Amino acid sequence: MSELLIEVDHARGDLTGQLTRALRAAVRAGRLTAAARLPATRVLAAQLGLSRGVVVEAYAQLVSEGYLLAVPGSGTRVAAGIARPDPPAPPAVPEAPPAYDLRPGTPDLAAFPRTAWLAATRRALATAQHQQFGYGDPAGLPHLRTELAGHLARARAAAAGPGDVTVVGGVAQGLALLIAVLARHGHHRFAVEDPCSPGTLELLRAHGVDPVGVPVDRDGLDVAALAATDATVVLVTPAHQYPTGVVLAPGRRTELIGWARRTGGMVVEDDYDAEFRYDREPVGCLQGLAPDVVVHLGSLSKSLAPGLRFGWALLPQALAADFRHAKRYADLGIGVIEQLTFAELLAGGGYHRHLRTVRSGYRRRRDALLGALRAGLPDADVPGVAAGLHLYLELPPGSREETVVAAAGVSGVRVEPVAPMRLRPGPPALALGFGVLPAHRLARAAGLLAEAVNGA
Repeated sequence: MSELLIEVDHARGDLTGQLTRALRAAVRAGRLTAAARLPATRVLAAQLGLSRGVVVEAYAQLVSEGYLLAVPGSGTRVAAGIARPDPPAPPAVPEAPPAYDLRPGTPDLAAFPRTAWLAATRRALATAQHQQFGYGDPAGLPHLRTELAGHLARARAAAAGPGDVTVVGGVAQGLALLIAVLARHGHHRFAVEDPCSPGTLELLRAHGVDPVGVPVDRDGLDVAALAATDATVVLVTPAHQYPTGVVLAPGRRTELIGWARRTGGMVVEDDYDAEFRYDREPVGCLQGLAPDVVVHLGSLSKSLAPGLRFGWALLPQALAADFRHAKRYADLGIGVIEQLTFAELLAGGGYHRHLRTVRSGYRRRRDALLGALRAGLPDADVPGVAAGLHLYLELPPGSREETVVAAAGVSGVRVEPVAPMRLRPGPPALALGFGVLPAHRLARAAGLLAEAVNGA
């Protein structure tokens, strides 16, 4: 019979609850082991100065929860299989942030238009109809889809009406849903640009896709190399390839659409930072050229903030119904407050004003980083500078990315190597984000990075 060290505070009341919690904690902590016999109810009641009914009720509660077993003729015992938890892990020591973080992927989160967003939310809530707060169309609110279709037609030259738009929880959710939908349509073999986003590679593999890499050159995806594979789907970033920064050339666009129509394939376009073009108007999206064979995915992750988890998909008619069916049973739709707010931002021009403001700020940052790199590394090639929120720095031949990354880290500069983004070995390079640091700190970081490259 187990000796129980349990305290019950009579002054606090709820004696049954106190005893139940104490016994449960003793089992969980392993102080009462499997098959251990508990004192008879009368004995424990006498030890603790309780009525027998309190102990009976506590035992009965824990029997119902599976912690204890009432065995006829053998009393009450601890149930087997109640695992003692591992001791809590010591708290992780947070990694000290680098003095200069040049990793790409994050915009300037301090530039999120809080005042405009709050005002848009208030206006939207003041005019929203009660039924809009119920279970709506999982493809999104009709008003938002109308505003989005108009915005994408104007800003991205998309060929889309409100019925072609599905609101999703960012490009990641859109791509995850699309993988399953395309598989049902016989598309199981994916190709990706090589190099490409490591996050994209991880997402595809997590969903059972083993992508084949297709080389990227100064004109973008090599469509001839794509045609030599057995892929029937290709994921591309044509407006600003990640990470090389090149724009898919007009001839390659025509070839890619021709490949899709000739083979029955599908092109998935990730329009991840197309709003930011610095030399002229952004290049129109592929979907506008061939809406029957191109899936267009976009989001607010770079233009506003990734934490919103808000994006959209434009689907060819052949996939639209299945995609919306998948969306319905994935989450029943995106939060209505965010939809109402973004629709108001689009309708009132707040989103466009925000883009104009941050675009000019990002251009100044790009110029500061690029100028300092060219001063410190005059022979280095930095292609794809006309758009986006990152630069692609080609390292001198024979350089080792890991050596440069380590040397830069010693100086407080964190950079992203390109090797993990490749499916096949390629020349050494770094991807450098300029969305977060102000211009003067970017210039200082570039100077330190140049010293690391030259030293390595």
